[in-house]
Amino acid sequence: MLFAALLVPAGFAGWAVGHYTSLDKSASTVVHTVTIGTATSTPATTTSPATTTSAATTTTSTSTPAGGGNAAAGKAVFAANGCGSCHTFKPANATGAVGPDLDSAPAADAKADHNMNLADFINESIVKPDAYIAKGYNKGIMPSTFGSSLSKTQLNDLVAFILSGTAKS
Repeated sequence: MLFAALLVPAGFAGWAVGHYTSLDKSASTVVHTVTIGTATSTPATTTSPATTTSAATTTTSTSTPAGGGNAAAGKAVFAANGCGSCHTFKPANATGAVGPDLDSAPAADAKADHNMNLADFINESIVKPDAYIAKGYNKGIMPSTFGSSLSKTQLNDLVAFILSGTAKS
């Protein structure tokens, strides 16, 4: 009962202050903030009607190293670093035959390498190419400099590109 007795005067005070501060102004240019339960009313002036927007965002991520990458940007990294001269990879129109076929080999090799996560396997194969050698290939063929010559972003983009086009068998 006491709450209701205090609520009415506080509401009236907020209404009175709001109307007093809006004299000689269009109703669409004044925003009133009234907090019920205290004796505070804060008027704020704006040049346009107040608008409230709300959006929900859902983010889905894969387990690509360091938070994922941009596959489209990864295609450019693939081309700029000559990956297609050694690897076959349909999404890049690459037909190299020196290294493993990236359309299918990464998934099979990741399973053979202690059932490693595919994105992690692709990352490791670029950064430490001799950590796992695919059947039928020799150590030391792939350059081991990509871990230092590519930025973290370039590396993540390249992994995302290869991951987006390789068979997930």
